[in-house]
Amino acid sequence: MAGVKGMNEVILTVRRRTQLTAIAWLRWRLFVNTLRTTRGQLELLSRILVSLAFAILGLGGAFGMGVLAYVVLSQGKPQMLAVFLWIILLFWQAFPIMAAAFASSPDSSDLLRFPLSYGSYFLVRLAYGAFDPASAIGGLWSFGILVGVSIAKPALLPWALLVLMAFAAFNLLLMQMIFAWVERWLAQRRTREIMGVLFVLLMLSFQLIGPLTGHFGKRARPEVQRFVEVLAPAQGILPPGLAADAIVHGIYPQWPVALSSLALLFAFVMVIGYGLHVRLLAQYRGENLSEAVAASALAKDRQLRLGWNLPGFAAPVATVLEKEIRYLLRSGPMLLTLIMPIFMLLVFRFGAMNSARHSAGFLTRTPNLAFPVAAAYTLLMLTNLAYNSFGGDAGGIQFFYASPVSFREIVLAKNLTHAGILTVETLVAWIAVASLYGRPALDITTATLAGLLFAAPVNFAVGNLLSIYSPKKLDYSKFGRQRASQMTVLVSLALQFVVVGVGVSAFWMARYFGNSWIATLLLLVLAGISLSIYGIILNRVDRLALERRETLVAELSRT
Repeated sequence: MAGVKGMNEVILTVRRRTQLTAIAWLRWRLFVNTLRTTRGQLELLSRILVSLAFAILGLGGAFGMGVLAYVVLSQGKPQMLAVFLWIILLFWQAFPIMAAAFASSPDSSDLLRFPLSYGSYFLVRLAYGAFDPASAIGGLWSFGILVGVSIAKPALLPWALLVLMAFAAFNLLLMQMIFAWVERWLAQRRTREIMGVLFVLLMLSFQLIGPLTGHFGKRARPEVQRFVEVLAPAQGILPPGLAADAIVHGIYPQWPVALSSLALLFAFVMVIGYGLHVRLLAQYRGENLSEAVAASALAKDRQLRLGWNLPGFAAPVATVLEKEIRYLLRSGPMLLTLIMPIFMLLVFRFGAMNSARHSAGFLTRTPNLAFPVAAAYTLLMLTNLAYNSFGGDAGGIQFFYASPVSFREIVLAKNLTHAGILTVETLVAWIAVASLYGRPALDITTATLAGLLFAAPVNFAVGNLLSIYSPKKLDYSKFGRQRASQMTVLVSLALQFVVVGVGVSAFWMARYFGNSWIATLLLLVLAGISLSIYGIILNRVDRLALERRETLVAELSRT
């Protein structure tokens, strides 16, 4: 009986090893096959550039962490290690959200259609997480702390290695558990909208850190000091504090306390691992959260609701325009982006008021630039839509090909939607600037509108090309997936750099000659050129969409 059990364990081990090897080989073949296309080669170039940036961030941070760890241990302040570990924890968990557009995170749930054991699936999920940029950078920073501690206290190397490995395991499991559970909540529309609103509000609250720091940093209030005194012991029972405490008491040494801190850290690892296990096991067993409801019988006397009839627009253009607007109105997070320019103006305005009395913020010193800055930020907010116009259509792209409508009309309707959003946001931004900084001068307002007339067609033209050549399906139920391809992101950043540079140059020349209307004239000339380029590309959309139909359908219909 024991022999049979041992044989089963050997077979399971071999099978798991075979499965993991097959998955690794599959990922490698997918990568190699993508290099056969021009898009794949450009994606490889963009990945190399992004990887270099991540490598600089990881290695630079590791060096800094190592130096800081060595300094605090040399000065007899090992308790400061908790601050560095908290920085790593916050970065490890927040960076995947901030850099979702730069990090290609494959969906491991696609593997569940194959006969994969649960143990293999769990390990694959951890492996995907371990190769995430956040994990790589966080691991390098932890290694930097290990090197700094080892140089200051060489005898502490084995103990510090064990503690930091447990801390890294906690971060990896926590990141995967957050992704798994948030994906569970995003699987249904109602919870997806709630999570989206909370996420946007969280991102907005980050903008208040600067003003609040400036406000409380100018005066040593007793309540702030008491808050810090309470917070310091409380963080000691959390993983970063426990890891730092284990290392500190290993230095003195006080091994009973150090071992108890490490034991509590391992307890956190086990609890987080169990939370991830519960979620992944439900996925493995075939949990399917569907938004579909039972079809109800339609009343016989129910009249068919007609679409919009917009004067001056062709019927196909009006239909697609109505569809795009209805999609946006149903998206809570997308609607919240409309207030982002106003919120940023509030942050700049009241942040400057909370700063030192003898210094003022940039926009407070130069209020004439408030409206141009707000307009530029408004246009920047549209890049996620304009540079991936078909992402929200997903598999519905096939209906566009099957319908007797030209892609020129479809793309034109999408661009008109984006232009409408830009117009409304610009008007709201003008009202906000007039309320917070004073009414913008007529010449500044005219020059800003001329700049938008130049920049918007350029963005729409390039966005139309990237939407066809580098499409990316948008799946709002997947958390931590990139919203656009890396090539699209890099091209977008490069284009925004050029457009902003041209606009700044025009305003600088106008200021140099003391006449703001010069900027208006220059930008109107450039607007004529950009509108011509936009028209040329729009007239070629039908041919490009026909040539790229297989890529568009395959990429946007991907499950």
